Order: sequence, then C-alpha cells, then structure tokens
Amino acid sequence: MENILTIKNLTKKFGALTAVKDLSFSIKKGNVYGILGPNGSGKSTTLGIVLNVVNATSGKFIWFDGNTSTHDALKKVGAIIEHPNFYPYMTATQNLKLVCQIKGVSSPKIEEKLEIVGLLDRKDSKFNTFSLGMKQRLAIASALLNDPEILILDEPTNGLDPQGIHQIREIIKKIASQGTTILLASHLLDEVEKVCSHVVIIRKGVKLYSGRVDEMNASYGFFELKSNQNSILKEWLSKHKDFKNFKEEEDKITAFLAHELDAESLNRQLFKEGIVLTHIVKRKESLEEQFLQLTNNLN
Repeated sequence: MENILTIKNLTKKFGALTAVKDLSFSIKKGNVYGILGPNGSGKSTTLGIVLNVVNATSGKFIWFDGNTSTHDALKKVGAIIEHPNFYPYMTATQNLKLVCQIKGVSSPKIEEKLEIVGLLDRKDSKFNTFSLGMKQRLAIASALLNDPEILILDEPTNGLDPQGIHQIREIIKKIASQGTTILLASHLLDEVEKVCSHVVIIRKGVKLYSGRVDEMNASYGFFELKSNQNSILKEWLSKHKDFKNFKEEEDKITAFLAHELDAESLNRQLFKEGIVLTHIVKRKESLEEQFLQLTNNLN
C-alpha cells in the first residue's frame, strides 16, 4: 500500500526540552491515523514539523514517494492545526471563496464541501452567527477545497459539546469512506477508538505503540478477582506465567493476562492451591486500559 507520509527518527528540542524524541512511523493511503497522547506529549509539534511550520532538530519526513518537494506535496494536503479563523461578517460562502482564491481552486467546489460538513443550508449565514461546532465544520470544508489526499486535524473536537463532537466524528468517517487519508492528533482515547483504524501512541515525545487499533484491542483481557486470601492470591499471580501484571484497589484485584485463560480453568487452579474466590469476572481490555499501562511504564 502506498505511503502518504514517512517519518524517520524525528527529534525536536526547544532548548533543554525535548518535545519529540527519535519518532518514526508511516502513514499509508486510505486509513485514518490517530496520534494519541496526553497534553504536552509532542503531537502538535510533530504535525507542525510535517506541515513545515516548525523546523526539526534532527531526523526527516518524506511526503508521498519522496520525489516531490515539501512545498508541492503540501498542495495535496488539507490541514487544520489552529482554531478556525474566518472573517466574522462574511458568509460561509464568501469566506470559502477567499480560500479558493488563495489555494487556486475553482469556487464551484464550495457547495459540494459545505454539503459534506452539513452546512449547505447555512451557506449564506455570517460566520459570527455560527456555533463553535459549526465553525469547526466550516474549517474542515475549507481544508477540503483542494481535494487533498490527506486531511490533518489537530484536536478536532476540542471545546465542543457532545452533539458537536458526534457531528465532527461522523464527518471524519464520511470523508475517510470517500478515500481520503486522515491524520488526527487527540488526547481523547474515545475519539481514537471510535474514528481511527491505526494509532500512534506517544508520551513525552516518545513513541510507545504504533499499529492497528483493533490489534491493540486484541489483548487476552483481564480478570477481576476477590478473595478472603488476597495476599496469597497476589503471591500466586506474581509467579504465574499466564499473567503479565496485576493491581489491587480496595479489596479487588485486577489481573492482566499474558496468554489465553478462561475463568473455569483459573478457578480450578486456584482451588487446587487452596485459594477460594468470592468473585471472578473476565473482561476485555479496552484501549484505555492498554493506554494507561503503556504510559504508566514511562516515568
């Protein structure tokens, strides 16, 4: 599958602060990628570098096949990395006509893009009458005017109410279904899980995971366990090869599996050891639990 963007050993330092550290990953055509990480993890800096607004300290990035200059490659990119910025007393159509002139594209595309983001019925409304969600949707329409091969969004649902968040996510899915590759930065696990096919998890500028969201979710799950012999149970779990780690909260132990194991087999093994369970439930490990395990392992 064709690479849209390749990042190799990218590092960015701001004085003594390393915002991005030796970051490498590739984005392939036709997928929705999420760069996921807490605030301050280097997501926006990474996007700024590939969009040529921030200079890297070291490393490199390659757009498409590498034979196109960054300036020409960015003509095939649509991006929103700041809050929507349009003329308040001009209509949606008037604002987008200005964008068309700047980008050198034909204005007949305006209504097509407004329809994609659900704003065609508000095409003659002034920008200052729009809600925050509508402003963000207009910004997405603006970024689509040049029919980009990839759309880059930095925290696209920041500050929106639940309805606005849902609308933006549905628009992202619709754009992706039409073949546009999407790269979005987010600190919201729920967003990545619902919208993205692939995820790159970073913290303090360091990549912790890169791959398909469904593969990350394809863990062996975990058990919620309770016993009147929790100290003995914890000792047994720490020595058992089927468990990678566990945690205790109040009287409940959550034990994360390293291999497949069903509840009946575990219960039988523990009973043989003289450990009687008062509670046992097996659950699927969510992206959130995996994310917390990854990020908690990095000091």
